[in-house]
Amino acid sequence: MTSVVVLDYGSGNLRSAERAVARTGADVTVTDDLDAAAAADGLVVPGVGAYAACMAGIEKLGAGPVVAERVAAGRPVLGICVGMQILFESGVEHGVETPGLGLLPGAVTRITARRIPHMGWNTVDVPAGSRLLSGLAEQSRFYFVHSYAASDLAALHAAGARVTTATHDLPFVAAVELGSLSAAQFHPEKSGDTGYALLRNWVAGL
Repeated sequence: MTSVVVLDYGSGNLRSAERAVARTGADVTVTDDLDAAAAADGLVVPGVGAYAACMAGIEKLGAGPVVAERVAAGRPVLGICVGMQILFESGVEHGVETPGLGLLPGAVTRITARRIPHMGWNTVDVPAGSRLLSGLAEQSRFYFVHSYAASDLAALHAAGARVTTATHDLPFVAAVELGSLSAAQFHPEKSGDTGYALLRNWVAGL
């Protein structure tokens, strides 16, 4: 059976991620054990709340090198919400810049929109060749709740990433696929059948 670790670094939202991934048939463990995180077929990095707080949790656990080593070795990692954001080079909240893991180019900044946070269901534009969203209907909807996002599409395209976008007044990065690294700004575990289809695609690729 395919093994998946949901990394527990104190960020919360762990059990809903565990249940959603387990629905795909994977053997899922929620743990802060870095050896287990390194050994699993797939690693999920969840995240809710503030960028700086999530990075502090990652650093306290010493999980950054494990995530980076998995990606360098071509072993799958899936970041969700703030767990996606910390994969970028930095995050800027309330005028304070916090270094991220630097596995994706660009910074995470406050959304420029009339209504913040961006909360609720939104459609996404999927790039050709996406494995993560393969087989999903055009204009599929996912559940978002966030005030910050990555928006440097050019840097991601230059790095060779497949970028799924959504628009909340302005376009932003909704999901990224780069080598063995996948990430979603939305919450697949809260997105019903479309979220399940995404997780099923990810687990099938492990």
